[in-house]
Amino acid sequence: MAALPLATAEVCDANSHLITGGELRALQPVFQIYGRRQVFAGPIVTLKVFEDEINGCDIGVRALASHPMKANKKGMGEKHVPVTIAGTRICDGEWLYADTDGILVSRTELIV
Repeated sequence: MAALPLATAEVCDANSHLITGGELRALQPVFQIYGRRQVFAGPIVTLKVFEDEINGCDIGVRALASHPMKANKKGMGEKHVPVTIAGTRICDGEWLYADTDGILVSRTELIV
């Protein structure tokens, strides 16, 4: 994942035509920050994570929350499936741009 040289607000300002056309979306602010990277950009990979030990990893993760109850693990996980969060559909292969201000999802890689 590449470092994001600009703030997400600046990405929005520079790409307002993509927002209007629906190619760039700002996600609702419902995510918690996990992992050690606060700012990151790269292609999206959707997956379920059952361990909260990711805080020590040098990765950027945005997730809804950690949950204290034991998961009902069935030996199966899901990866590369579309997810809908707060009314926004997020698909593998789209691009994510995240900083402490928020999260943007683009259908294509942006030049920022």
